[in-house]
Amino acid sequence: MAGQRRPAGRGRQRNPGARAARRRRLTAIAATGVFAFSLAACSGRTYDGGPVGESGSADRQREQEGQEKEKEKGQEEGAGAPEGAEQEPQLIGDGSTSVTGPQPRQPEVAALSPGEAPPQFVVFSWDGAGEDGNKLFSHFREVARENDAHMTYFLTGLYLLPEDKAHLYRPPGREPGAADIGYLKDENIAATLEQLRGAWLDGSEIGTHFNGHFCGPTGVDSWSPEDWRSETEQAKWMVQNWRTTTGWTDREPLPFDYEQELVGGRTPCLEGQESLLAVAADMGFRYDSSGNGRQVWPSRREGVWDIPLQQVPVPGWSFETLAMDYNFMVNQSGGPDGDPAMYPHWRQQMRDGLLAGFERAYHGNRAPLIIGNHFNQWNGGIYMEAIEEVVAEVCPRDDVQCVSFRQLVDWLDAQDPAVLDKLRTLDVGQAPAGGWETFLGGAATDAATAGETAGTERDPGGDGAGA
Repeated sequence: MAGQRRPAGRGRQRNPGARAARRRRLTAIAATGVFAFSLAACSGRTYDGGPVGESGSADRQREQEGQEKEKEKGQEEGAGAPEGAEQEPQLIGDGSTSVTGPQPRQPEVAALSPGEAPPQFVVFSWDGAGEDGNKLFSHFREVARENDAHMTYFLTGLYLLPEDKAHLYRPPGREPGAADIGYLKDENIAATLEQLRGAWLDGSEIGTHFNGHFCGPTGVDSWSPEDWRSETEQAKWMVQNWRTTTGWTDREPLPFDYEQELVGGRTPCLEGQESLLAVAADMGFRYDSSGNGRQVWPSRREGVWDIPLQQVPVPGWSFETLAMDYNFMVNQSGGPDGDPAMYPHWRQQMRDGLLAGFERAYHGNRAPLIIGNHFNQWNGGIYMEAIEEVVAEVCPRDDVQCVSFRQLVDWLDAQDPAVLDKLRTLDVGQAPAGGWETFLGGAATDAATAGETAGTERDPGGDGAGA
């Protein structure tokens, strides 16, 4: 089919026994793992007010003195090419990152043919993306591979910075090293690096969840555009300099150039998006997923794709909630340690709510379904179980593509702007009158004629929406 081409065998149905075995394995992991760091989540609250910060680049420069010789030594000795990479790694900077050629396992991208139905895209995304004792990062990489899915991992930069180097982080408006989440132990930093390497080679995306995760009246919602620029540059620096900060100069580099890989993110607590968007395109972002939206086709804001989390229906509730584990948890138990007797019901409720959102889009306007998660044990790990069931249920279906945000915007950028304009006329759950062949059969011609008649120019950004 046109659009993104699925690998051979993608339409197969899952084995129910294998699915049950994976669920039992996930339950065991959640029951026995130990938190190595705290995970703050996204509430979607908004605040204003608060001071600004500074970058601390001089301290970092001093920290890197003397590393050039180690870099040259690493280049001479060489590091084995990561599995699946196209070429020997070309080290960047201190050797923390590298160029290894095009990312493996990427779908082909093509414009829809006239009258062709769009695929049903589903994006599973993870805020924080650290590997702790629960080993959920590695587990969900396996889940993705088993179901021919790609995902987006929004890395918190601090998860690659040792706590004894915390002073190198200069959060806007706070003391050096301040953070509202915990730093990782060394063994968890090493494990996170391993999972980041593997995730990229799987074909998934490494985005950013930024660094200090500051919410509340003086948190990220009070930041200026330049504060966001500083926070983003520091997030990149932590990825690009982990060899320097950890002293692990003989470890394998990450197989990507983060300057090129980083094309989007999600802000802590879904706050501060307006100021971030003011500088996002200039920083190389192609999208942002920090908003709270509806199940409709996305458009551009400030030159980047605005792809928010979405409200989905929940069986048994008179209201909708964001398609994110944290929001289900807050509405169900108010906190992460609710009544264990309710766990089976709450797990089923989240599963059924996400599937209801999927079916509403799949049989309606085919708007991409955006789902957000955290690697967590909230309420006994039931949200991780629900997510795994949803991945296994929807990703193998025909006409469904479980993709990263980067892959989604690749597809959006490849489409005729008139087709995207037409898709955006469909409301939540609204199927096209007369079917897709009728609805999109003349979209490009109709829009082009209208534009010529009005004497207008199309948006050079590629989607016809205002920047």
